[in-house]
Order: sequence, then structure tokens, then C-alpha cells
Amino acid sequence: MTKLLAVIKREWAQRVRAKMFIITTILLPSAMVLFALAPAVVLSIDSGNALRIVVVDGTGKLFSRLKTSLHSEDATSDPETDVATRANKITGGRTGDFILEELPSSGRSESDIKAELESRLRAKEIDAYLILPSDLMQTSKAQFFRRNTSDLMSTRRIRDALDDAIRTQRLVEARVDRRTMDQLGSSVDFETTRISGAGRERDAGGAFALVFVVGFVMYISVLLYGQIVLGAVIEEKETRIAEVLFSSVRPFTLMIGKLLGVSLVALTQLAIWGVALAAFAFYGVSVLSPRGIAVRLPSIPLVFYVYFVLFFLVGYFVYATMYALLGSIVTTPQEGGQAAMPIIMLLVVSFYLFVPVSRNPDSSFAFWLSMIPFFAPTSMLVRIVSQTPPFWQIALSLVIGFATAAALTWIASKIYRVGMLMYGKRASIPEVIRWVKA
Repeated sequence: MTKLLAVIKREWAQRVRAKMFIITTILLPSAMVLFALAPAVVLSIDSGNALRIVVVDGTGKLFSRLKTSLHSEDATSDPETDVATRANKITGGRTGDFILEELPSSGRSESDIKAELESRLRAKEIDAYLILPSDLMQTSKAQFFRRNTSDLMSTRRIRDALDDAIRTQRLVEARVDRRTMDQLGSSVDFETTRISGAGRERDAGGAFALVFVVGFVMYISVLLYGQIVLGAVIEEKETRIAEVLFSSVRPFTLMIGKLLGVSLVALTQLAIWGVALAAFAFYGVSVLSPRGIAVRLPSIPLVFYVYFVLFFLVGYFVYATMYALLGSIVTTPQEGGQAAMPIIMLLVVSFYLFVPVSRNPDSSFAFWLSMIPFFAPTSMLVRIVSQTPPFWQIALSLVIGFATAAALTWIASKIYRVGMLMYGKRASIPEVIRWVKA
């Protein structure tokens, strides 16, 4: 046990003190906070003057409704704006980010109107013009011309406001009263309730999101630290000090010490990131809310978090031991990197199987998939948050997962003992099987 602890301490301390570990530990939470705050900062930037648009309303009915629709959209997007400010926004045809000007079309040909507007557009007197034909209510075809076609957000807002204006006008012409219009336009308040053994619960959408987070973190951890585990296992092959090490430390002790040492480095970094994320979850919400970005933390039972941690550990150690097994066979990190593709593919496939498991979590397919240790970390978590299976199934999946990790470690140590002494020779599959049996 003393030798095992010494190997673990050496592997952990050597990597935690590395500059790259410190840089990545600080850099990732900072990047996460930056990307979370970036939308609020970007949305608060004043993009310049309001968009000047000339509207040629051939119907004679839609200009005022278009202006009202844009005004309603601004009021919805900025609910804290007082009534006086909103009124000022539409004074003289100005509606929030838009300045609307109506150009009469009576007595003039369409070609003359377009020629005049194109001349004003080229002279930068206006930014865009909108042609509403007289038969728009029947054809639903309008024309929008502007200099900057890359401003997709403004174009979409104009289109949506025009859709709303046309819809409202059609209801008016059908003699539908305002109260009926409001009722027709109201959306349903759809609430999903989950029935489980614990009773009624709200929809576990937040729990599903956390399943994705756990799977994604596990994927990133395997990618980052799987290569480190592989490099740590074959480290002595390159330095050729295996004879000295094996004279004082058993191969199994050295193997599991390296695996646990690197894994503790990964868990240390993840714990630091978790604390940073928790701090942002509690304090960052207060920063985003005043800028109009509503962040609602999901309400998830405490036992789900316990399952998340346990199955994350199962997944990490199963895949980490596979890297250790691979490192026992190959002779260089370059060979290991190329041979590790099947391991990554197994993890990717487990994400693809998320959908069929979530659609029918009590099926035989979902049950057996959640018992396979390579897929259990994601499939069992999906079953837990959708329709929680009996506890014995969860416990059995955990036992199989940790037993698989232990068995892979034992097999890797058997291969490691022989493979360490075979410098420069790539082992074949029959040779590896003989090493395991030896």
C-alpha cells in the first residue's frame, strides 16, 4: 500500500504542478464566464442609428398596423421601458430601432417610385424601402430592398411585423372583434408533469440538460486525460527503466498507481471547474438578469446528483482503463493516439443511443444497454431522469461498471508486465492473449 500511495502521489504531484495544468484550470472557467456574459455585453452595444425605411403601402391599410406591430415587439423585448419612452420611440414614425416613412403611391407608376427610392438608397438618405403591392392581402408577396443584406435580425423583425399586420388586417376585414383576435392569438400554457414513484413532479427538462453536461464533461475528460493515462503507462518504455522499477514495485501496483494518480489530477481539475461553475450559477445570474437574459436554475432531486457523480466516475474509469490497456500494448504515444480511435467511437455511439433510450426507457433494449459498461454512463442516466428504474438495476449497472474497470486494470497490468520489457516490438493480438494467460 505504501508503494501504491507513493506512485499515486508522484503521478498526481508531477502533473498538478505543471504550468499547463495551472493555465488550463484557470483558462477554461474564465472562458466559460466570458462566453456566458458575452451575449449580454453584445446585446447592450449600441449598433448605431435606427434603420430608415420607406414603406410604399399599395393597400392603404397596412402602414399603421406595421408600425404598431413593431412598437409592440419593442415593448415586449424591453418590458422595463416606461410608457413615455415608448411613445417617444414612435413619434414621427420612429419605432424603436426603425424609422418608418410612408410614401404615397397614388398617381405614380411603380417604376417611377422604385427609381426615386433607389436613388435615395444610393445617396444613403434611407437604408431600405418596402413595397407592399395592392394585392398583397391575396398574394402575400412583398418586396424589401436594402443596402445591407447581412443584417438578418432586422430583416426578420420587419418580416414578422408585416406578417402580424397582415394577419390582423385579415381578421378585421372578416369582422372579427378585438377580443376574439386576442383569444385567437393567445398560445397554450403547456405544462408537462412527470408521474413517478415519488409522486407528481415537474418536467425534468433540467435533468436532461444535466445528462448532456455530464456526458459532455466525461467526453472531454476522456479526450484530455485518456492520452495522459496512455502516455503515463508507456513512459517507462521510452526511458527504459522498467527493470529498476519492477525490482521494487509490482507491475499491478505501478499500473494502478499511474491510473489513479492521473485520474486524481483529472478529478482535481474538474472539482475546481465545478466550484467555479457553482459560483457563477449563484452570482452570475444576478449579473445577467438586469440585462434581460433570464437564467433559471433547474430544480432537480438531490439523489440525481449522486447518480450523476457515480456514473461519471464509472464512465471515466472504464474508458481510462481502456487507455491504460492500450498503453500496455503499444510502444509509443503516436501509436497509441492512432489506436485510440475505437475507444472514442464507443463514447460517441453512446451519445447516439440517447434518443431511443429516452423514447422508451423501460424497454429491453434500454435495460440491456444500461448494463453494458461502455454505454451505461449515458443510457442509465437517461433512464433515471425519464422513468427512474428500480434501484437494483441502478446498483447492478454501477457494480458491473466498476467491476469492468477493475478487470481491465488487471488485464492491463498482466500485459504491462511483459510489454514493458519488449523494447521496440509491437505486440500482436495472439501475443497479447498469451501474456494475459501467463
